[in-house]
Amino acid sequence: MTTEAETTTVLWPLLVYGAIVFSLAIFILGLSHLLGGRRNDRAKGEPYEGGIVSEGSARLRFSSQFYLIGMLFVIFDVETVFIFSWAIAFRELGWYGYVGVLVFIGVLVVVLVYEWRNGALDFGPDGQKILKAYKRMTQNPDPV
Repeated sequence: MTTEAETTTVLWPLLVYGAIVFSLAIFILGLSHLLGGRRNDRAKGEPYEGGIVSEGSARLRFSSQFYLIGMLFVIFDVETVFIFSWAIAFRELGWYGYVGVLVFIGVLVVVLVYEWRNGALDFGPDGQKILKAYKRMTQNPDPV
């Protein structure tokens, strides 16, 4: 059993650390208030103060392709996290973990090929033209 003296001994560094952090935050906020600029420019009242006065509306239409690419990025970013955590626990997981990550990567490759075949990775209407021109160029290279 722990006594009250042991609990107090364990908690006092945490309380001192909290007091230091709190006083440092108050000090930095006070110092920025004293040293900060007091100008009231036209751009200062804008929602995003970047030094440039905003023009036009922020309501722009994005194509659905933009969101599809964003979702693909998130999916493959999460894949990286899973594979990284597998790599950390590689020795503990053994062959069972190795086969599991191979299946995981295999499913992701199948999804990537499916998305590619459906045109999710085409960045514009000229994608097919560029691909045909590239194939012509590689098949019939011009001698220099």
